[in-house]
Amino acid sequence: MSTLLRLATAGSVDDGKSTLVGRLLHDSKSVLVDQLDAVERVSRDRGLDTADLALLTDGLRAEREQGITIDVAYRYFATAERSFVLADCPGHVQYTRNTVTGSSTADALVLLVDARKGVLEQTRRHLAVAALMRVPHVVIAVNKIDLVAHSEEVFRTLAADVRAIATELGIPDAHAVPVSALVGDNVVDRSPNTPWYDGPSLLELLETLPADTDPVHESFRMPVQVVIRPQGAARSPEHVEYRGYAGQLASGSVQVGDEVVVHPSGLRSTVAGIDLGEQSLEVAVAPQSVTIRLTDDVDVSRGDLIASAADPVELRQEVTALACWLGDEPLRPGARLLVKHGSRTVLAMVRSIDGRLDLDSLRLAPAGELALNDIGRVTVRFAAPLPVEEYSTSRRGGAFLLIDPDDGRTLAAAMADALAPGEHPTSDPTSP
Repeated sequence: MSTLLRLATAGSVDDGKSTLVGRLLHDSKSVLVDQLDAVERVSRDRGLDTADLALLTDGLRAEREQGITIDVAYRYFATAERSFVLADCPGHVQYTRNTVTGSSTADALVLLVDARKGVLEQTRRHLAVAALMRVPHVVIAVNKIDLVAHSEEVFRTLAADVRAIATELGIPDAHAVPVSALVGDNVVDRSPNTPWYDGPSLLELLETLPADTDPVHESFRMPVQVVIRPQGAARSPEHVEYRGYAGQLASGSVQVGDEVVVHPSGLRSTVAGIDLGEQSLEVAVAPQSVTIRLTDDVDVSRGDLIASAADPVELRQEVTALACWLGDEPLRPGARLLVKHGSRTVLAMVRSIDGRLDLDSLRLAPAGELALNDIGRVTVRFAAPLPVEEYSTSRRGGAFLLIDPDDGRTLAAAMADALAPGEHPTSDPTSP
């Protein structure tokens, strides 16, 4: 069975992200005939000689009319080697929030750089987001290589520039591939137009990257989504009333007989059964959605966390976190917001703004507020303790959202105890 790779694309405006995604889908034969016919028809109506493959991902009417991508477009495709979930993120700076969304669960980020323009501010910003979200693999697609006469020197120089920034940000390895999304050079098949490049095509590389973000290898955690208690239901010969706790395993695995602890109460019990619909399981693994039954009649509610008793979670009233601020109005100390962690939502207050990431120096600098698309360090105090883990230990257990209490809008994605891109544990992030 092929493995799954969660993939995100990012880059600056007009770098060709949607065209690259369309080329991947087209050349890997992942496009239905009627879809391709529709794209070709629209392309002819626009006076184009060839199909505009960007239309395969730019599905919203508004973005087609403006000629830009304004939302994260998700696509699913598969090859003989692997299955892919692909998030095509927008390039405009005001939509950096969408890049955060696309990168949050990605195993790999394909960052497009226009061979003619080189490194731009958005290149640095997207690399910073990749480092912040701990995306395991970064692939630099040097696009429009055909417009610089397939120059090896341009490719090598640009790839070295981006790799240098990636290294500063703490990204250990960044692969680089010269591509032309428009004509297909090195996207799915290796191109004879770049004889100096002896590496894999983009798709070949993506097929071989290890998907090492598997949450199965982490400790067992399951936020409770709903308590299932059909009154009077008989699920056993003894006619014992059924009571189960349903949710999706955020990480790890659990089996019948395991001892677990319920947060925030701290009550312990043993797993009596695991149900997947009408099927009973002996073992469940992330990211399965199941219903867990316990041997004891403990008080469990939506928002609680069922975790391994062998590795419980520390409840925390206050955390320091790196946050990508996505709100139109600046974030200032004293702001009262909602925090959503797992399936639990509580009131919270921003105690302090502890620094903002400077995209030129790639260091945290003192700041009194965070503006739209800023990445900074904040200290947040919760109205009730939450089982927040270190983001470096668990991408799921260490992440939380800051939400507008009035209209429910997501204002920030935050990572508890995370280091700034390129920051080391012993460094002073705001020192000169």
